[in-house]
Amino acid sequence: MKLRLERTTFTDKSTIGELYLDNDFICYTLEDVVRLPGVKVYGETCIPYGRYSVTLSWSNRFKQLMPLVYNKPDLSVQDDKGVRFDGIRIHAGNTAKDTHGCPLVGLSKSKDFVGNSRDAYKLLMDKLKYIDIIKLDIVKV
Repeated sequence: MKLRLERTTFTDKSTIGELYLDNDFICYTLEDVVRLPGVKVYGETCIPYGRYSVTLSWSNRFKQLMPLVYNKPDLSVQDDKGVRFDGIRIHAGNTAKDTHGCPLVGLSKSKDFVGNSRDAYKLLMDKLKYIDIIKLDIVKV
């Protein structure tokens, strides 16, 4: 199974996108701001474009099984300039204040906002919970 996150709308506060599973639209996404490779503002930068692995694992912070996004064996994200992101999880939330670098999901969208996030997260988890290997491509449209 393959997830594809297409980043479509860029503001000075957030990045809105669309999440697909094997070419079927699942939900909208909201992430922090896209920055140049090698540039990271802690808690305010989305992970770089690229190909990632996704695994469902226990989150101590959220106390539940959640999708973890990574491209390194230590389950972190690292760009080609050596900038690291740790604990990148796809989860519910509405604005960039909720992201801390993670993709949020929602069933509706407006400027710097995704709505019905808990419903979108449940929909996504219902689709992912039986999949062993998940790949995620993050692209600009």
